[in-house]
Amino acid sequence: MKRPLTLLLLTLGTAHAGDLEDVQAALKQARTQVARGQAEVTVLFPPRATPTRAAAQLPALTVRPALLAKNFSVTRTGTERVAGRDAARFTLTPKVGDAARWTLWVDLTWNLPLAFEERGADGTLTRRAALTRVQPGPARVTRPAPPAAPAGLRAALTRALPGLRLPPGFTPVGVQPRGQGLEVALTDGLNGLTLVVAPQDVKAAPGVASRRVGQRFVWLVGNLPQPTLQAALAGVRSATPDPLGTFSAPADSNP
Repeated sequence: MKRPLTLLLLTLGTAHAGDLEDVQAALKQARTQVARGQAEVTVLFPPRATPTRAAAQLPALTVRPALLAKNFSVTRTGTERVAGRDAARFTLTPKVGDAARWTLWVDLTWNLPLAFEERGADGTLTRRAALTRVQPGPARVTRPAPPAAPAGLRAALTRALPGLRLPPGFTPVGVQPRGQGLEVALTDGLNGLTLVVAPQDVKAAPGVASRRVGQRFVWLVGNLPQPTLQAALAGVRSATPDPLGTFSAPADSNP
């Protein structure tokens, strides 16, 4: 992450490959090490009765490096103090569409995240987590990388829901049972959406779009503007989840 100061000053605020590589390296290292101490975690979407809680470390972020590189512009925008330590501040902005923007603060010595925040396309804060105090050194952890998306899943989704228009940048990466229906995980590398095909509708709420298609309902849930969610479902002509069945992971059981 260290570069000559003159070069840094000249390029500050301009996205380039080195910034992406720095963020990728920090997020990869966070799978084996973590800064611990005292953290404050605030989640404003989806809404909840108590949005802020205390934690011993930052929540883990599910990141898919190839999609992150494809869909986000990463820019180092300065150095700030977080929990009494120097941290590089990076902004991660979607190249297309209305997905959430992120800011990540990375410790200059440990090369680990010390804080992050997520904001909607309109700038509204939806999630923030920040360490306010840290222990003298990182702790060891084991966080496996997310599994690769099954080959053929996108084509199967197209057959199951013809006319579906995925929001820009998002791609399906997994399927699992949900009651009598199926749930498809979508991601752009950092943001996540949930697509559900079910025999029943879902309660209306911010960040939720649903549409009846024949005898089934299709929902799309996530931190996107309501018109974007609705537009994704508007053209769906039929809902036949059978093509997705072979990709569905078995439900967890507790014998």
